[in-house]
Formats: sequence, structure tokens, C-alpha cells
Amino acid sequence: MTAAQDLPLLNTLAVGTAGPRIAFLHGLFGQGRNWNQIAKALSGPAGTDARCLLVDLPDHGRSPRSDVFSLEGYADAVAQTLRTTGADDPWVVVGHSLGGKTAMILALRHPTLVERLVVVDIAPKHYGSLERFEGYIHRMQGLPLNELKSRADAEARFVESDPNVKAFLLQNLRRDGQGWRWQVNLDLVARDAARGRESQIAGWPDAVDSLAPYRGPVLWIAGGDSPYIQRDDGERMRRYFPRARLFTIQGVGHWVHSDAPDIVVTALRRFVTTPLT
Repeated sequence: MTAAQDLPLLNTLAVGTAGPRIAFLHGLFGQGRNWNQIAKALSGPAGTDARCLLVDLPDHGRSPRSDVFSLEGYADAVAQTLRTTGADDPWVVVGHSLGGKTAMILALRHPTLVERLVVVDIAPKHYGSLERFEGYIHRMQGLPLNELKSRADAEARFVESDPNVKAFLLQNLRRDGQGWRWQVNLDLVARDAARGRESQIAGWPDAVDSLAPYRGPVLWIAGGDSPYIQRDDGERMRRYFPRARLFTIQGVGHWVHSDAPDIVVTALRRFVTTPLT
């Protein structure tokens, strides 16, 4: 990935016009709008009157694509976008899964930009491979884009037993003239998945070990039924983020904000409005 200063700004969607600035980063195969329900709740009359920014990460949604995957590059591109959008204002940065890793590295590399950090169902570690996602990748690659007649046709041809996962993946399908294309940089993700345990998307860069810990408050949200955060991850998390506080939501999986939006909104509202100490 090229240096952040050489990239066009990332695609964003603004929700709300006043209050603290909150940036939301999605996970792999996602888009900024995956956080729309949460952002509307926080920015509405019953919320914190927050100015929310839903960010499409590089290689996702309508943001620019890159040739080589880099978590540091993702973090720097987000930093560039936040600085351009919010001038010198501090941000609350919320990230889920791949977006959570990006948010953590953003806080470590650009600590003055991040006033508070929320990490959703991910830990600062290498997860081994993208094996969990390989089936999704293969099914997406197998969809004959040049034969599709409509979105309904795509839905009928795409084989996925979980309707929620199917809808989540197919949100990446977009018309391109008279044809169709995947909005996510599927070739990049597939190349990375083929690296097995050397996957960079599943990884955690060694270079961040030389950075100072992030000293701001951190809310670390875990899904009680998700395998992504384990008991022994706490020590590693506090090494980088000594003020991290773990909040586990029981009965939900990896997509915590989709499974329990009301609880997530309440937790974010309290976290954002608690005075800094």
C-alpha cells in the first residue's frame, strides 16, 4: 500500500452535526454503513448528539484499492481522513474485527488524534490464517458475475446457508455498467488468504512493539459466544493499552454490534460521555 499522504481520502458517511467526533471502522468484507444503526442512535435526540463518521476502509466499499495489504497503511489512511475531516479535533475511534486492529494501530501510531478507543471483538495478536473466511472467498470468486441478470439472480446463485452472512457478503456486489463487480478488493483478500499462517490480514505487525503504549481510555468489547478474544489476551492487550477495560456481552457472537445493538449503544454512550481523568 502506498503512503497515506499519497492516497485519496477514504470514502465516508457523516451522521449527526454536533457533539464529540466518533469514527467507526468496519471489519473484513464490511462497509462503513454497517455501523449506521449505532451511529443514528448516538447522534439522535436520545443519544449523545455525536458527529459520527462511518469510514470505508481501504479496499472496501467506495474507498481506494491498494496493491499490497498493510495494517499500518490502513491506519495511516484512516488518520489522514480523520485529520482532513475534523481538523485538530480529537476523535473517539470505534473498530470491529479488522477495523478494530486498524483502530488499535491508529491509536498507537497517532495517539494525539485518538481521545478514546473502542475495540470490538478482536485482540492485538496474530490469528494464524484467514481459514474462517476461505469458504466465503471461494463462494464469492465462484459467482459468475458476467452471467448475472439481476441482484435477485445473484442471491439465487450464491450458496450460503446463513441468510445473515449471505446478505452481508452480497452487500459488496455492485453494478458496473451493464455488468457486476465486487466492491471489496477480493483479489487482494484471496492472495492474502493463500498465504496461510503468513496472512497479513489475520496478523499483527511486529513493528508496533517499538511504539509507546496508548495511554487514553479503551473500552474493549467482546462477544460472549465469539472465539476471537481469549482469557490470556488480556495481558497482551494491557501491554499496548494499559487503560483497557473488558466488557463482555453474553449470548452474542463476533458481529456484536449487529447481535446486540441496544447494549452496544448504551455502552458507547456511557464511555463517550464519561469525563476524562
